[in-house]
Amino acid sequence: MKVEEITLHHIDLPLVHPFETSFGREITRPCILVAARAGGCTGWGECTAMAEPWYSYETIETAWHVLRDFLVPLVLGEEIASPSDVAYRFRRIRGHPMARAALENAVWDLFARAEGVPLADLLADHLPQAGSSSMAGKERRRRDRVPVGVSLGIEPSLDALLDKVAQRVGEGYGRVKLKIKPGWDVSVVGAVRERWPNLPLQVDANAAYTLDDAPVLRELEPFDLLLIEQPLHHDDIVHHAKLQAQCHTPICLDESIQSSSHARWALEIDACRVVNIKVGRVGGLTAALEIHTICQEWGVPVWCGGMLETNVGRAANVALASLPNFKLPGDISASERYYHEDIAEPDFVLNDDSTLRVPSEPGLGVRVDRKRLDAVRLRHLVRQAD
Repeated sequence: MKVEEITLHHIDLPLVHPFETSFGREITRPCILVAARAGGCTGWGECTAMAEPWYSYETIETAWHVLRDFLVPLVLGEEIASPSDVAYRFRRIRGHPMARAALENAVWDLFARAEGVPLADLLADHLPQAGSSSMAGKERRRRDRVPVGVSLGIEPSLDALLDKVAQRVGEGYGRVKLKIKPGWDVSVVGAVRERWPNLPLQVDANAAYTLDDAPVLRELEPFDLLLIEQPLHHDDIVHHAKLQAQCHTPICLDESIQSSSHARWALEIDACRVVNIKVGRVGGLTAALEIHTICQEWGVPVWCGGMLETNVGRAANVALASLPNFKLPGDISASERYYHEDIAEPDFVLNDDSTLRVPSEPGLGVRVDRKRLDAVRLRHLVRQAD
């Protein structure tokens, strides 16, 4: 397949509710959408870089620059044998995984649409074989629905947080994740657990603690948490291993897992017992598939993290989360949780069993609303093959 045209769209969408973590408060969500066209089909990908370098060093501006000046020229007008060929073409570029993922994922969608198959099926067909034994039969089949939970940010007061938890549980979410930071942790989690003693619950620190805070993190043990996500420094693996040795609650790594190599290193030293896979953070769907299988070989479950994506990115997350080793509910949530009006349709709707349906239509299974896209677009760039 020869990619004939690539378009970048920089958009900004207001969030339904502000979202606060240990590194800041978001009111709107800027992102870059990438459209890749070939043979009458268009595939879409989403760049999850933020406006500021808090979660990652990548920002909208760096991603725009890297896409425009380095990544697009490596794909435009070239014969692409498979979606993973894009990841291979990007091998010389160090870092910038969110920019790389946006274009690679657009090509995954493009291939799936051209073949007339759902993206989830194409991903299942490209799963790497587990090293010790091949996955066969039902182990290789993907789900038709994926279990999801909800991620709740830091609120101005405990009462406000309890109200938010009650609202989301009332909506049907079967798992809740709480953002924590020093001073907003043990008592807060304890209050939620006391009110909902049987609710599957986990916490996310976004790298807000140090190893010296291990005694505080151990105080979370009585609350029967599914996991503690990324408590220590964003690129640390070694200290997480030291922390895991002191905790019964599974440590989950997020920011520290930037590639399949990072996943393997972390598992080799028991730095975590759960891995969060965010497609943008690891550099695209090809790397996400590799991490899925590495963790499966180690008997370590994975789950799909979210970055406040539009329905374009959410559709890719849902397709990925349908694969066999995604054992825990993802931070994907229904579309209405994030935006009053998304730029792609149909919306993802929460089912009664706290799941989202995996699209059965070709590709991502969503259609970009061009009028809505134009209304929220700040700039765009079109590049065509010679």
